[in-house]
Amino acid sequence: MKNTTKPLKIISIIALLAWNGWALSQVSEDDSWLQDDPRAIFDAINEGELSFLQKPPMKLVHHHHNTLTVLPESLKTGWVKLEQCHENLDLFPSAQIVYNKDKVRNIKLVSYKNIGQAWVEGSSVQLTDIKADARLCMEAESRALTAQKDGSFIMKSGPFMRKFLDGYFPMRVSMDVILPDSLHFVSIEPEEQKGFKVVKNKLGINIDTWFEGRLTTRIHLIQDSQTKIQ
Repeated sequence: MKNTTKPLKIISIIALLAWNGWALSQVSEDDSWLQDDPRAIFDAINEGELSFLQKPPMKLVHHHHNTLTVLPESLKTGWVKLEQCHENLDLFPSAQIVYNKDKVRNIKLVSYKNIGQAWVEGSSVQLTDIKADARLCMEAESRALTAQKDGSFIMKSGPFMRKFLDGYFPMRVSMDVILPDSLHFVSIEPEEQKGFKVVKNKLGINIDTWFEGRLTTRIHLIQDSQTKIQ
């Protein structure tokens, strides 16, 4: 008798950034991709919480890079310029990056390669036919900056994650935060450690990390004046 049962639809949440309210999910209409090496796939999953990797994985993993530019007017509005790129995306027939429409606006697709099609649809970016060595870049505005009562600011990012079922795959996140002359970096949570590198530079700060699990960062910034977000 012919089996007419439809294949199970598998949804893997690859990354989630609450600070600008977006999620990247990938959808497969069947589970044939899981049959290539199921033992290796499930062995790679970390079922625990956040774990920084002191050495990068041997195999290329999903790399998510953000450039956040805090403009002078950002101190009043909270909106910053966001440039975002994804590399080494997992191979899936279709995927979508869904943004929180209240925290992200003016989404524009900049470039993509080794992806069949990519387009902006409402508050999301839709992808089809993701191949090896895929890369996707976009830009937008994100309401990422929050004023504190003492006149300082917090930029919260996360949780970053690359999730499948109940576990997490390794992931790389790098971030450039470009600050105006009046705004200065004070500290970051979690603190810098092996696997989580933070470098101050003339433009602001750079973060580079390899990890498994869920990562949330909080960047504490102070300004010369006491201008507050209104």
